[in-house]
Amino acid sequence: MPRFRMTIEYDGTPYVGWQMQENGQSVQAALQQAILSLTGETVSIRGAGRTDSGVHAMGQVIHADLSRDWKPYKLRNALNAHLAMAEERVSVLDVQAVDNQFDARFSALRRHYLYRIINRPSPLAIEAKRAWWVARPLDHEAMHAAAQTLVGHHDFTTFRSSHCQAASPVRTLDRLDVTRNGDLIEIRASAQSFLHNQIRSFAGTLKLAGDGKMTPADVRAALEARDRAACGPVAPPDGLYFMKVDYPGDA
Repeated sequence: MPRFRMTIEYDGTPYVGWQMQENGQSVQAALQQAILSLTGETVSIRGAGRTDSGVHAMGQVIHADLSRDWKPYKLRNALNAHLAMAEERVSVLDVQAVDNQFDARFSALRRHYLYRIINRPSPLAIEAKRAWWVARPLDHEAMHAAAQTLVGHHDFTTFRSSHCQAASPVRTLDRLDVTRNGDLIEIRASAQSFLHNQIRSFAGTLKLAGDGKMTPADVRAALEARDRAACGPVAPPDGLYFMKVDYPGDA
């Protein structure tokens, strides 16, 4: 069966998350329903990563096996038409025909995430549900300095959800940068894989560093504690975006 790699974006606000669940509509279900409506085929798609309720994506990657050998642009356009008719907040950006060795999850070399904080006294109107609003001034340079203590190969028990199903808490964090442009603070993270709630846990802890409530040494001590209780409050999902996935052969 022909296999197709698709890059998608979505507004995570109305969904219970990426993965199909019984308590509401998921992004995975929205896409599978669009495929069923278009082709009459019931398929199970695989995504490069799972996102929680309220988390957005600008470059999630999935793969699907279909019986028909579609022209990629026709499949993209047809799926987008069905998603629009169903009033889903999901868009297919790109479709490529790939061989059956490609796996959206297991072929991934690196995943990239962005966490957005709007740091200003006034609450959000246009950016509501698109960023974390923090009214108190934050020192983004202090946040960046603290973030560098987390880069590298570590046991990230402190920064993973108690519900995380990963076999090991050990991960290699390639990048964790904090920058500022006006009121917008961006936290960018890159790694081959992440633990459940890891980036939101980072963001909540780095916010404390920006408040002056934690130093880089404190953040390093929290990491080395390997204790969930040492983590700052988990940041809300609104500011988190799944940005991009790297695969072998990509330009």
